[in-house]
Amino acid sequence: MAEKKNVLDGVTGIDAADSAQNPVCRVAFIGSECYPFVKTGGLGDVMYALPRALIRENVEVRVILPLYRCIPDKYRDKLTYKGSFMMDLCSDGRTFYVGIMETEKDGVIYDFIDNREFFDWGNPYTGLWEDIPKYCYFSKASLAILNYLEWIPDVVHCHDWQAGLVPLYLRTRFNDTPIGRAKSIVTIHNLRFQGICGIEHLKYWTGLPDYLFDYPVFKRNEDEANMFKGGLAYADWITTVSATYAQEIQTPAFGEGLDSHLSYHSPKLCGIVNGIDVEQWDSAADKLLAAPYDVGSVLEKKRENKRALQEKLGLEQDDSKMVLGLISRLTDQKGLDLVDAIFPQLIDGNTQFVVLGTGDSRYENAFRYYEGIHKGTVCAFISYNEGLAHQIYAGADALLVPSLFEPCGLTQLIAMRYGTIPIVRETGGLKDTVQPYDGSAFTGNGFTFDHYNANLLLDAVNAARTLYFTDRVHWDDMVRRDMEKDVSWENSALQYLDLYLKLKG
Repeated sequence: MAEKKNVLDGVTGIDAADSAQNPVCRVAFIGSECYPFVKTGGLGDVMYALPRALIRENVEVRVILPLYRCIPDKYRDKLTYKGSFMMDLCSDGRTFYVGIMETEKDGVIYDFIDNREFFDWGNPYTGLWEDIPKYCYFSKASLAILNYLEWIPDVVHCHDWQAGLVPLYLRTRFNDTPIGRAKSIVTIHNLRFQGICGIEHLKYWTGLPDYLFDYPVFKRNEDEANMFKGGLAYADWITTVSATYAQEIQTPAFGEGLDSHLSYHSPKLCGIVNGIDVEQWDSAADKLLAAPYDVGSVLEKKRENKRALQEKLGLEQDDSKMVLGLISRLTDQKGLDLVDAIFPQLIDGNTQFVVLGTGDSRYENAFRYYEGIHKGTVCAFISYNEGLAHQIYAGADALLVPSLFEPCGLTQLIAMRYGTIPIVRETGGLKDTVQPYDGSAFTGNGFTFDHYNANLLLDAVNAARTLYFTDRVHWDDMVRRDMEKDVSWENSALQYLDLYLKLKG
């Protein structure tokens, strides 16, 4: 066994297996969640699908994740122990165990960082007081295990605030180690979450130099530090998940307090819209559907899926009804106050409404109330059910996504993939992926509204209903057009690959 030297204080290990032959570049993805192991939102989908798309472009990829207790045993049981070491972390020299557990799936290697003190709490996110130390440890350990395994990427691709410290560690504590050769990218999935805490709290748990805790890097105000702000300052490049969101976050309305910081760093900021996994979301091969279909059979089979959905959810079985779907976290961000404001106008005798999701009790209770007074017309499924989500995408005629802000959004992409017309607000990735229907040119792939206003949402819904009930020829043309739209990760992966190669030099 060849001993590894000078990778991090006191860290030694054994040789790793040879890498794939002649990859165009090596990329380490570092993030807090990844489907199917652990997922709470769209970040988990991206951490799964983008590496798989990059593999097809001859990129060698590793994904680094925490080994949370909540990861199902069926995945934990397949992990292989790759080594362990002790790592210093805190400003007083306090050290922690770092274990490496590994698995491979579809050509992507997944390395899980094992530390029961930080990751045995159950859910990934518990509260900032606990999460700040957890993700300080995770950021530093992610770089340390790459040195330990002697797998040095060209780029470390960090996702959201939980991996926000990686660029700072890379250019400070790890600058003179092998991993210090790597470049860093930080991707903003949702700027609302930033890892804000007391300056002294972050100083202790990072062990980083005092000069970083000034306004250009960590400092938020006299008492508080912002982990994500520091990572954005030190990253070699910043991406976010749509071109429109990249512009929006440089304004006070969407910048979450970092608009001026991001404007300063705008020369290294760009937006690359997300895709979806078109194998996971494939109406022609979806075994969860009553009647799988492709673009050639969508008009007939979608009616069958509508009937099955109506039967399953206790709605009146009637082909002539228009079914509106909403699959969402039930929060203000998702525009549900607008839906609540116009709900009586949505239920017009010809429209049925299905909602799937959980969130704020205000909205959960509101949708339960509407179901109670509109039995057979409204179904509020206040839970999350993967199978039912697929069935709503297939059985609904249109999907509402009226978000206050939406960095990218995946539901509108999945809806189009299933021939379900999106009705969206023109913000973030919704604006970038949904072109408004033009009744004179018969173009577009959905219905949109601009200002955050309930009456404008109702106008968009009514425009969709008018086309649906009075001009089915052009509605059906839009259904087929949506199904033929490329919503895969292929184009996005190529844009990321171009960026990796530019950074690699």
